[in-house]
Amino acid sequence: MRVPFWSTPREFAIEPLEIEDASALPRIHEEDFIRPWSEDEFADLLAQGNVFGFAAREVGKRQLGPVGFVLVRQAADEAEILTVAVARSARRLGLGRSLMDAVLRALHAARTASLFLEVDETNAPAIALYRRLGFIQVGRRPDYYKQPGGGRTGAIVMRRDLH
Repeated sequence: MRVPFWSTPREFAIEPLEIEDASALPRIHEEDFIRPWSEDEFADLLAQGNVFGFAAREVGKRQLGPVGFVLVRQAADEAEILTVAVARSARRLGLGRSLMDAVLRALHAARTASLFLEVDETNAPAIALYRRLGFIQVGRRPDYYKQPGGGRTGAIVMRRDLH
């Protein structure tokens, strides 16, 4: 998104997700997923001891809630991205990268060995980001994601080794 020279650039902070954020997450999630997760589903996940995440919040507008988030589950020395989403109004500003960088730092500090994720095979921008972050394809799941109109697309399973 081009910003006119007279505009003030938007600033964002990446902060840990809190259970109180659960009410704001479905509206972001529904922009990308046919069956978005509910507030209760997000709250249940955030209440689990092995699930954590990060939120992107616009500086000075915390009351509006997150504009992006990532949710991660950790088990033993592995972790998986459960979901990641950025509101359409805040895309192409580097927030997906910033959220993933926060996850990678946290997992590195926890001495986690590997991080896995699944991505829709048609989501070229996300696949490109994950490859830039060092993820490699390790598998595929055919007909994994539902699409508008009833079709289905496959998922690419990716992994990044963290040490």
